[in-house]
Amino acid sequence: MQLSIRSIQHVGIPVTDIVNSEAFYTRLGFVKVMQAPFLHHGSQGICVMMKQGSITIELYQLPATELVHIRDRNDGHIDHIAFDVPDIDEAFSTLKSGGFNIMENAPVFLHFWKNGCRYFNIIGPDGERLEFNQIL
Repeated sequence: MQLSIRSIQHVGIPVTDIVNSEAFYTRLGFVKVMQAPFLHHGSQGICVMMKQGSITIELYQLPATELVHIRDRNDGHIDHIAFDVPDIDEAFSTLKSGGFNIMENAPVFLHFWKNGCRYFNIIGPDGERLEFNQIL
């Protein structure tokens, strides 16, 4: 099996107040490079990508009905690690044929970035979520 991964693309962090979190990361020297809404169980959430140098952090706020799950966590709030791949369809095919536990039936399109992106997730041996993402 040969899978092409270029780098860690971003680390996803669920937040309870997107404005407060954006201000916090701005104070750390990060700059907002993208903001977009998304649907989660039929309600709208908001995503902000913050960047400093080669580090990108995805801050996302789920709809109000889902925020209780974030507040109740006792451990850290990092949700996933995303790997940048040059060809999402090839990565999906490679991991599917390798027998990995893929969460989606096919790569998913999001209206993020200028031209969108496509992604899918696999589950690691301890339940960690690893995202494979191609910015279009």
